[in-house]
Amino acid sequence: MTDEVFDTVTDGSPAASLGFWRLPAGFEELLARWSAAGPVAYVEAEYFGGVGEQHAAVWAHGGVVLGPLHVEEGQAFGSAGSPISQALRRLGVVADAATDEFATVGLDRHRSSEGWIA
Repeated sequence: MTDEVFDTVTDGSPAASLGFWRLPAGFEELLARWSAAGPVAYVEAEYFGGVGEQHAAVWAHGGVVLGPLHVEEGQAFGSAGSPISQALRRLGVVADAATDEFATVGLDRHRSSEGWIA
């Protein structure tokens, strides 16, 4: 979520209480509307030096159907895997035994928003 996208999609309403760092105010309503056509996920990851946090939620049929899930710094992933992997599974991603859903869809290719934009 770049600053430019954040500024474009925020609607000025009070921020949602879903626990995300950068979920723009009102964006959850847009995600809910989009989910009428199929499930959508909003995920956040913040890591530095291998330490960090993940947040994820999935919307389908106009409402939240998974999450919000949070794994804070220093907290181990549960048996279901990371919040992002759980969200990707809910979207239909199937990982093989050698990797997780995050790597299966290529989210490990870049380490920053700038890398994705380039």
